[in-house]
Amino acid sequence: MSETKITCLHDRHIKLGAQMVPFGGFDMPIQYSTIIEEHNAVREHCGIFDVSHMGEVVVTGKEAEKFVQYIFTNDISGAEVGKIFYGMMLHPTGGTVDDLLVYKMGDEKFFLVINAANIDKDYAWIEENAKQFDVVTENQSDYYGQVAIQGPEAEAVVESVLGLECKDLVFYTFKTIETAGETIIISRTGYTGEDGFEIYGSHAFIQTCWDKIIESGKALPCGLGCRDTLRFEVGLPLYGDELSDDITPLEAGLGMFCKLDKEDFIGKDALVKQKAEGLRRKIVGIELKGRAIPRHGYEVLSGEEVVGTVTTGYNSISTGKSVCMALVDIKCAALDTPLLVKIHRKTHEGVVTKKRFYKKSYKK
Repeated sequence: MSETKITCLHDRHIKLGAQMVPFGGFDMPIQYSTIIEEHNAVREHCGIFDVSHMGEVVVTGKEAEKFVQYIFTNDISGAEVGKIFYGMMLHPTGGTVDDLLVYKMGDEKFFLVINAANIDKDYAWIEENAKQFDVVTENQSDYYGQVAIQGPEAEAVVESVLGLECKDLVFYTFKTIETAGETIIISRTGYTGEDGFEIYGSHAFIQTCWDKIIESGKALPCGLGCRDTLRFEVGLPLYGDELSDDITPLEAGLGMFCKLDKEDFIGKDALVKQKAEGLRRKIVGIELKGRAIPRHGYEVLSGEEVVGTVTTGYNSISTGKSVCMALVDIKCAALDTPLLVKIHRKTHEGVVTKKRFYKKSYKK
């Protein structure tokens, strides 16, 4: 077994009394106070997350754009410096290697942000596919620390506490700032459905950011527990649940991030074929009657027939409803389709809804 890693903020979590759990190969905080308190802080005020476990890969060279276009489902061609794109890297079969963010740093430089559990797998896959291009790839995951500052008060906190000007950024854009003897990256992105920012820098810089914000009392430290409840409520996928080696972006309802009209990319032919033939299954939302909580892996039934499985489920903190996302047969994917979810040997009535259970509050 590989040794569990720690982030540059690990000692801070221990000092704050966080409940720690293994996640993506790292020892990470699941919560500091309660998931509900932290969740509501982000929805109503501001929270800060340690996301230093995420991976960062830099691609440079004359064919950097051509290469990223080839391994990425979204279309980055001709984008302005400072733009961020969400999309996936795919297997030739159409299954998902990972979902990621691509930052355009320059005409010949791109910054890829990948999931913690997939860093080694992703980088090996990127290196293998880079061999036929005039590019240099570098795994900088060990250099960067990262914090996410999220919530309706995030802009004020970043500017007043950290002294980093950010109000000029619009959603899914970033800039670099020279400060404290290094170049840091700040983006208006996040994984909560609220306005917010993610800051990338050296371990020392990220530690300073964390300490300043915690000492200010203007943002609550938040763990992975509420990070999951927040992203789930607004229909954002989690790799390993709504996306995987065996689940395509089309099945996950993420076709808008797959530009099938652009030049060839890995997995494109499989997606084109899948779209032409029609999906056989799809990720949907399900709202249950009552308070029973559906969990990952629970069976979904139509009558007595098993037609799918739950990918993520909670009693939604923001809405008070028991809801889940589930991968179901396409015949059961239409809105308002009645379904059953099996929870502890009992079946509970539900109905298919949109995957977004709570309205996002991003700054446009």
